[in-house]
Amino acid sequence: MFFKHTNGSSRHPDPATMEDLAHLKITDAKPGDTLSIVGAGDQFADLDFTLDRRAMVESGQQRWTELSGMYRDRRVNLEVHNDDQVQVLGSFDGKQLTLDQIGLSEDDLAQIDQRQNPADNFEFDGKTWMYRWSREIGLFRDNEMQGTGCYAWVFQQENAQVYLTIRKFAGQPFAGVISQQVNPSDITVYRG
Repeated sequence: MFFKHTNGSSRHPDPATMEDLAHLKITDAKPGDTLSIVGAGDQFADLDFTLDRRAMVESGQQRWTELSGMYRDRRVNLEVHNDDQVQVLGSFDGKQLTLDQIGLSEDDLAQIDQRQNPADNFEFDGKTWMYRWSREIGLFRDNEMQGTGCYAWVFQQENAQVYLTIRKFAGQPFAGVISQQVNPSDITVYRG
């Protein structure tokens, strides 16, 4: 009778409600957690960073999560899609490209958006980039009721799982980021 509680509950938590900390997935990651990505760091070292930003992103019926933190002296980002299967895109170099660097103008993007033609493409960095989609998206950081909107264009490198996303927030310049597909099983999540 030493361990009996007056409310009838036991001292031990219910295993069904406990989080399995040894098998956390990227979809479980939250600010304060440390993420380790096999071979994604400098000179193919593991890339380890503490997650300090998490946002839900929505565009029409599509929803995904964006995770971000600092690796060395640069910000890295993960885009996590949890549809039929988990897909992860990672941007690890910390670079934001201008339209001049990409070789597109604001008018080019407006025309591409108006056409909505998946055959549209352009050359950048010696590679062909195919148009995938463009539309308004909303970003909602954790614990924030008010979201931020922007317009986004997504291009895919021909014959590769590499993507160029260009975003335009009100009052800010266009910014492009290149990301590549990451195998979710190459990411380990450590609860912070």
